[in-house]
Amino acid sequence: MAINKETYRSWLSDVPDDKVFWRHDGGVIRNLEELATALRQMTEETFHYHATADKNDFSKWVRDVIGDVTLSNQLKKATTQSTAARRVEMRVNWLKARL
Repeated sequence: MAINKETYRSWLSDVPDDKVFWRHDGGVIRNLEELATALRQMTEETFHYHATADKNDFSKWVRDVIGDVTLSNQLKKATTQSTAARRVEMRVNWLKARL
């Protein structure tokens, strides 16, 4: 896939309704900005439900649904909720700067 403005725009857009991220606490995430906000606001329990040593649902969703492998890999390495939120916020800002 060519990485261009259209790709960046698609990564920032809402995903189709059947691809949203359903959080353990019932919340729904539709795009990367919502993911950044959710990571800042969710409880530690919800974060750790989705991100453990064995799995990282956030990383998997970003890779498989959004398509951003770079951010997915960064999330896989993020060991804390605040680091994960910061990585997503930085990526969103980086993507917006290229539009």
